[in-house]
Amino acid sequence: MVKNKEKSKISLLVWNLSTNDGFIRASLLQTALKKLGHETEILGFLFGKNLYEAIPRNTGIYAVEGTNYPKFFKSVGKLFKHIQGDIIYAIKPQPASFGVALLNRFYTHRPVIVDIDDWEMSWHGGDNWYYRPTLKQLARDLIKQDGALRNPNHPLYLKWMDNLVKKADAVTVNTKFLQQRFGGTFIPNGKDTSLFHPAQYDSNASKNRYGLSGYRILMFPGAPRPYKGLEDVLIALDKINQPDLKLAIVGGSPYDDYDKELQQQWGRWIVKLPKYPVDVMPDVVAAADVIVVPQRDTPETRAQFPLKLTDGMAMAKPILSTKVGDIPDILGESGYLVEPSSPEQIAEQIQLIFQNLDAANELGRKARERCVEKYSIEAMASSLKSVISRL
Repeated sequence: MVKNKEKSKISLLVWNLSTNDGFIRASLLQTALKKLGHETEILGFLFGKNLYEAIPRNTGIYAVEGTNYPKFFKSVGKLFKHIQGDIIYAIKPQPASFGVALLNRFYTHRPVIVDIDDWEMSWHGGDNWYYRPTLKQLARDLIKQDGALRNPNHPLYLKWMDNLVKKADAVTVNTKFLQQRFGGTFIPNGKDTSLFHPAQYDSNASKNRYGLSGYRILMFPGAPRPYKGLEDVLIALDKINQPDLKLAIVGGSPYDDYDKELQQQWGRWIVKLPKYPVDVMPDVVAAADVIVVPQRDTPETRAQFPLKLTDGMAMAKPILSTKVGDIPDILGESGYLVEPSSPEQIAEQIQLIFQNLDAANELGRKARERCVEKYSIEAMASSLKSVISRL
């Protein structure tokens, strides 16, 4: 039982602070918790050389080196000494976040919340994945310096973490898919709608600032991956074949060379923009005419709440997306929806939007109203209050 829950300190554990795989969700939860009057801290591991580029410089974070087993346990011990929270909030059911939190609870009896914003096993085949090594393979995976099982992110450990979710004192999730699978309380990906407020930005000035003047801009403010459907948008632009239409991709891929592959095949339609800190993103999104979130229907996307949706909704932009996972529920009647993997339908909707841009912008205004009501930081805080009160 946590004493003085209204003023408790909460430690948010992120498994890898070198990428966006956890930090963005942690920062949203941190902002919501602060609105409730809680003191917070973000801690975690660096499985790369540097902090994730989009982390604002003034963000107070404690990070230790992320390593393979058995050295990883030394890093865990180092992190333990800096965990000050009355409550441990593990971001993702990863060994390096949720596993560390459960281990900490064993020694300190501090309650553990686990937040699930992705189905981690979906990247490895989901329920169909099994680890069935020969004895020789098992020995190699465990004993060799680069053995697979020395990696804390190995799918075997992810599967164990999935099975341990029920051991958490509370569970929060951000999609209905995840809620059906793991239970818990629905906490949407909230947006700071005071920062992401269209009245504070001038679209034409933003276009000038980012070299987008003179174009009708479809914007994807995220990292390209094959399942995110950007190829479908680019094929649609081939079909429309109007040179003033451009797809602006913000940030590029930190994972592989996929964005370069897109550039090689469809470079004439693409404008590449670099990564920007979170507090600069509203100005970048202001330069868009339409936000595109063309998710394909895969196990990964069914479990996701795309942050790009609330980027566009908060900034009152017309949004073109697909009927995948929670997206229809998130948008309601405030956006344009097509079937996944359908360039033909995307082409039709792009033309429809620009033929009647006033109607599209009105939908964008409705999207902002919906975002403020359902997907704001305040909405997150309201749901989090009930979670913490039950600990």
